[in-house]
Amino acid sequence: MSLIGRANTALNTNTVTGVDEALSVHGSDWLWAVTAIYVLSFIVLLVLSFAAKESERVFHYLFTFTLLVGAITYYAQASDLGWSAVEQIDHLGNGIVRQMFYAKYINWVVAFPSLALGLGLISGVSWTTIFCNIAIAWYWVISYLVSAYTTTAYKWGFFAFGTFSWLILAMSTINESREAAALLGIERDYLFLAGWLNLLWLLYPIAFGLTDGGNVIGVTGGFVFFGVLDLLMVPVLTFAVLFFARNWDYRKLNIAFSDSRPSRESGDVDLGKHLTSRHASRPEAKIGQLLSSRPFERLNQQLNHAGLLFELELDGLRLLALINDKRAIDFLIAQTLIQ
Repeated sequence: MSLIGRANTALNTNTVTGVDEALSVHGSDWLWAVTAIYVLSFIVLLVLSFAAKESERVFHYLFTFTLLVGAITYYAQASDLGWSAVEQIDHLGNGIVRQMFYAKYINWVVAFPSLALGLGLISGVSWTTIFCNIAIAWYWVISYLVSAYTTTAYKWGFFAFGTFSWLILAMSTINESREAAALLGIERDYLFLAGWLNLLWLLYPIAFGLTDGGNVIGVTGGFVFFGVLDLLMVPVLTFAVLFFARNWDYRKLNIAFSDSRPSRESGDVDLGKHLTSRHASRPEAKIGQLLSSRPFERLNQQLNHAGLLFELELDGLRLLALINDKRAIDFLIAQTLIQ
């Protein structure tokens, strides 16, 4: 395809043979438009990531990769690449051999788990729940892929398994995760994001049943359907998350991940031991690290000079961390390490 001329020659360059239902030129034009939106969203998000604080870039990094994968898969489809010829049992006048684009499922196998991960990080549910939701999202997409490539009526069995996994994912992200988000004070924001995503996820089984599953809608019509859903799911939801995140306390949500290692932003000193859990940014965790590498006496001396008297024991340090401002504690720790 010429980068200067207006004509779309992708289908002439990458010709299609051996199929009855194939992508049209207008369908390719639509896919190029979707590709452009993904690329533009990727560039904007990449620029925004440089402006964000180090401890508040987790969603920038997560969705930057998701948008990049979406861009390359839509580029492949717009170029009429990344497909196979698959016989259909329910052709209904749309041809008995359909052009099946597996590149679409490559996009989903990254996008669906990434969004499940994003919701999990926002809500504050356990890592066990997050990993389970990611696995279920993979199961859903792979089940649909197998269904699309099954040439007998048994394809609907795979479709049923995949759709059931979506129900599990929906219950987890709406019910359990909502309760966890309420404890963090962001229930309203989370409900909007999870509700929007699950509304779109509800339409994917319908779209699949009409396109790659039942062959009721042609290849071009199917791409219009899925293209709209994908745009509303990834680019739109990405910037919606960043919009709501402006008012979030990343440390309260335990997603200020740069706090668990030395950071230019926080000025942390290498203590020789850094926690890797989601709670490593808490003050008592920082003091626990200090106690593992410094004598009690030096810390006690600095705290006494500051007028803070207490016994040399970990419980006392934890109590102090909980009842005093975090910055004050970090300052005392830094002074102890410097001297």
